[in-house]
Amino acid sequence: MTGHEPRPSRRTALGLLGAVPLTASGAPAASAATTAATTAATAGTAGTAAAAGSGRIPADLRPGGAFDRYIRDLAERDQFSGTVLLAHRGRHVLARAYGMADKDRRIPNEIDTIYAMASASKPFTGLAVVQLAQQRKIRFHDTVGDHLDGFPAEIAEHVTVHQMLTHTSGMTDPTNDAPAPHVFTSVEERNRDIAARARSQTLRFTPGTRKEYSSMGYEVLGELVAAVSGQPFHEYVREHVFERAGMADSAYRTRTEWLADERIAHPYMLQEDGSRADGVRHLDKGGIGGVKGSNSARAFIGSGGGNGFTTAPDLVRFALALQRDELLKRAYTELYVNAKVSGPPLRQGGPVDPRRGEAFHAYGPTASIYNDRRYVSHGGGIAGGSTNWSIYLDLDWVAVVLCNYDLQIEPIIEAERSRITA
Repeated sequence: MTGHEPRPSRRTALGLLGAVPLTASGAPAASAATTAATTAATAGTAGTAAAAGSGRIPADLRPGGAFDRYIRDLAERDQFSGTVLLAHRGRHVLARAYGMADKDRRIPNEIDTIYAMASASKPFTGLAVVQLAQQRKIRFHDTVGDHLDGFPAEIAEHVTVHQMLTHTSGMTDPTNDAPAPHVFTSVEERNRDIAARARSQTLRFTPGTRKEYSSMGYEVLGELVAAVSGQPFHEYVREHVFERAGMADSAYRTRTEWLADERIAHPYMLQEDGSRADGVRHLDKGGIGGVKGSNSARAFIGSGGGNGFTTAPDLVRFALALQRDELLKRAYTELYVNAKVSGPPLRQGGPVDPRRGEAFHAYGPTASIYNDRRYVSHGGGIAGGSTNWSIYLDLDWVAVVLCNYDLQIEPIIEAERSRITA
């Protein structure tokens, strides 16, 4: 989708508490105009209605509450640019967007702005694999060599699908030994490069003996999905995940689309001098965090390892479709979301929160406990982008944070999580 349609102000809270339920198709059940007209009338009674359902909506999570004020303060200090969406039972409780999607064209971020997800799209790769397992086309104990050729014996004969899904394969992360920056110009060139690098790697440890985050494992899973399904990875996920979930704005976009589509947020990469560079327009520049000099726009398109594109409302649609067993049969939905392997959390930093349970990995998402409540989640980071989504399985909440700035996103997640699980 290209072009930029008129939208409400970025400071308008679309879908305030119970005003915009999503239909089965993923479309809003009420227009924005209707929402705006009824917000004032419903503000005083919505909490009572919610309480009669599955629990009250905490004041801290409502528009004007502590979480809303926290995000606004970050944005006013230019420490946040992006979209935040909290939804309860599919209804938007709090929806905010700040900053600019494209500073050159003066296009603001909106509630439905499209963002590069970085590794937060790895669970889509995992879901594709579980779908194929449900169809008996893949078994979780299959090895890489059962489906793909050209790998060294230590990988082909010993690394399993289960191990790649749970980050216990011992495979390297492709960013650990990144070659000199290269700008890819086609999907085919990018896929060939991933395949070649996957086959040239060595293992860091014996598969299955420990858990260590590996993007390369998910790159190989993306190739495996294509080989087993007979469809290119990007097309398989579009048809069998995004379309089935009603995620009309989600896709694996090319750099050409990223530059042309006014709805897609550009990544603003922090530079040594404190300025921010547009990663899509300045492929010669990179970020200063993570892998120094990296710029995801050079890759041309995302892959099994990450960088699909989506919106905050689409991630709510994904959560609803998953929990309604519209993407998998119930037994396989449970298999997908349930904890498999214990290990250190993907993101660490700061003092240990006593409310945080032990970290596990499921078949794509992390699967953890916070304040004795279950949630599945995944985050991601690129130069000029930070993302996270969480599905609170016991509480009917979905929380999405999508940013197009380099950002330490953990404090925002902590602020969200502590209030939702309180």
